[in-house]
Amino acid sequence: MNRDDPTTKEATAVIRVTGMHCATCVATVEKALSAVDGVHEVSVSLASEKAVVQYDPNQCSVQDLDAAITSAGYGVLRDTLQIRLGGIHCATCVVTVEKALMSLEGVYFAEVNLTTNRAVVGYDPDMANIPQMKRVIEDAGYEYLGFVGDEEGNQEEIQRSREIRNLRNRTLIGFTISFFLLAIMLSGVMLPIPMTYFMFVISTPFFIYLAYPIFRAAWGALRNYALTMDVMYAMGIGVAYGSSVLGTFGIVLTSDFLFYETAIMLSAFLTLGRYLEARAKGRTTDAIRKLVELQAKTAIVIRENKEFEVPVEELTTGNIILVKPGGKIPVDGEIVTGESYIDESMISGEPVPVHKKPGSLVTGGTINTTGSITFTAIRVGKETYLAQIIRLVETAQATKPSVQKFADIAVTWFIPTVLMIAIAAALFWYFVLGATGLFSLTILISILVIACPCALGLATPTAITVGVGRGAELGILIKNSEVLELSRRIDTIIFDKTGTLTRGIPVVTETVLFGQSEEDFLAIASGVEARSEHPLAAAVVAHAEGKEIVPADCTEFQAVSGKGVKAEAGGHSVLVGSRTFLSEQGIGLILPVTDAFEAIQNRGETAIGVAADDAIAGIIGISDSIRDTSFAAAKELHTMGLAVGMVTGDNERTAAAVAQQLGTDFMNAEVLPDEKSGIIQRMQKEGKCIAFVGDGINDAPALAAADIGIAIGSGTDIAIESGDIVLVQSDPLDVAAAIQLGRKVMGRIKLNLFWAFAYNAALIPVAAGVLYPLYGITFRPEFAGFAMALSSVTVISLSLLLKRYTPPATVLKTDRRNIP
Repeated sequence: MNRDDPTTKEATAVIRVTGMHCATCVATVEKALSAVDGVHEVSVSLASEKAVVQYDPNQCSVQDLDAAITSAGYGVLRDTLQIRLGGIHCATCVVTVEKALMSLEGVYFAEVNLTTNRAVVGYDPDMANIPQMKRVIEDAGYEYLGFVGDEEGNQEEIQRSREIRNLRNRTLIGFTISFFLLAIMLSGVMLPIPMTYFMFVISTPFFIYLAYPIFRAAWGALRNYALTMDVMYAMGIGVAYGSSVLGTFGIVLTSDFLFYETAIMLSAFLTLGRYLEARAKGRTTDAIRKLVELQAKTAIVIRENKEFEVPVEELTTGNIILVKPGGKIPVDGEIVTGESYIDESMISGEPVPVHKKPGSLVTGGTINTTGSITFTAIRVGKETYLAQIIRLVETAQATKPSVQKFADIAVTWFIPTVLMIAIAAALFWYFVLGATGLFSLTILISILVIACPCALGLATPTAITVGVGRGAELGILIKNSEVLELSRRIDTIIFDKTGTLTRGIPVVTETVLFGQSEEDFLAIASGVEARSEHPLAAAVVAHAEGKEIVPADCTEFQAVSGKGVKAEAGGHSVLVGSRTFLSEQGIGLILPVTDAFEAIQNRGETAIGVAADDAIAGIIGISDSIRDTSFAAAKELHTMGLAVGMVTGDNERTAAAVAQQLGTDFMNAEVLPDEKSGIIQRMQKEGKCIAFVGDGINDAPALAAADIGIAIGSGTDIAIESGDIVLVQSDPLDVAAAIQLGRKVMGRIKLNLFWAFAYNAALIPVAAGVLYPLYGITFRPEFAGFAMALSSVTVISLSLLLKRYTPPATVLKTDRRNIP
């Protein structure tokens, strides 16, 4: 059944559903699907985990069915595939291939990216397969060049180079011959045969050579009932050459109708446009190529104390790998021996090499700058961090935001409209204004070749491809192009506190002493805390180590759950714990001591008291320190006109202190994990468009509920999976940078669309001759072809400028880093 046929009243969708456990789940899914308008019949099987849905495609889509299932709390399993394509030149080619793929039963969506020449296909492997997709692509007149992940079929770069070289050669030959013919015509040289026959003999083989790819593509489109720009170009150059042949032999037309040099020059200009476009499009995917080039080709593996150089594809988890100074880290792992400084700038954007020692993690694609290290492979192949980044960027570049739908609709009506304008203009000049047949035919040809929706088709994907790639270079990984569009609507940023605005690591911020030296005080405190497993105890021990104070020996250690510890240390009976714990143990807290406790707690810090021999010895203030750039991030976001809030599970006093320091607009404390998403949803109902920034497992529901979920890179895998944007450097300033980048890309898309429409809106009337009566200005067909090429190159060039864009927040971060 062809679901694209507008007369079709019923279609069948087989959807794989995840998360069903019992008959109640089946009933829930069936009820959710039945509630969708246009659904006629639903059958859900728990055993096969599939839902078979009979529906009216004119009333609902498979995406609507998917949404109903996910809103009911279940998952939808779709297989997706990225197919490499050849012969894609314009927006109508995109529509043709998408329509061909969607004609397959079991294909639920197909999105073709004109910039990357790839199709992202969502399909049910039980109903559709790759050979079928290959067949319909080739039947539509385009090339199937394998799919991403099929390295044997990966001819993408070879094909791109071959295409660019072929287009260049055709362009050079076309212009050489056209100028030669023009020179012969203007020189008046005497020829052994009539000029008309000479032009026919010389131009015909070169015309066939230049125009064959255009006519072949046009025939493929017509065979599939599609009007593409190749059809328009074929009409334009075909009319020019055909009328010349008729004029040469006096069939219907006279020898005045000679367009031989025009037909060849026009073909050359069309080929030049595609040559320039192919070269520019290649540059839009530079970010992906740079990421791929980071991957090491070989690695040195240690086996039985011997070194073996092996291809990186042969590495497995657990291999011991040696990397010498200047070498590239081949896969992700943990250092076993050696120390070195690792240059991670190519992945994180951080220019300063990071010191690594045994126990430190290393990332594939980074550079070992100094000493030799050995490490254990933890993630290899497609599981490495770099491989995941490459997949993420490729997927984001291949997706379409909703703004592209506007261009797609325009393209659908563009060619029929231009065709009618061209015919109407030619007939108007000939029959109404009494122009010559030659002039009217020139008008027809000029309109056919000057009008081009290619710029419309390139406006969005080129900007997204470059923008997402630029984000990856800055350590901002954008998982879906829809995020870029939403960035313009975001008005509120909500941060999680711990690990996001703060470092997530408790540190000692101050000590208040009562009668003891700092060295003695920290010796007994760290001696006791060294026996404790509490995170705050680790902060005390680390603080003492930082001051090179040796912990006192500790005996008779006893932990009092939730309150503190007792022990013998340094010859003293020591108590370490909260203010309440010390009081319960009979420690007298005089006014200066209680004041000190209050002052520390009012600053949002945790106060730990230390008593020795039944007398207070001192108080330690411990805090999860705020990241250096959190202050600048909050200020930058406010400057952008955004409201900044904080939601945390911490106590009210600590949260209020952090919020006051950062100057947030609102704060919610003591919030349970599931309540975070509830707060976001309530604000969304009030009309707010929200971005949530978090890092932990308990942030995943909030990341998913927000309009944009921003996960910091140091967070857990589940948080990163839930987020729409991943910040590799875990820097709050990158939140502002991500929003700024998204807004910049969307602004560039709108500028591209303006110029795409402006070219056609301004030049089609000129080609139709509206300026001729007053100023004698019209377009020669060959110049019309050049203007057509220029429109696409203009749009691509505007998109390429994004490669040089640096968000103001990134500039601010760089400036802060360079301050001595």
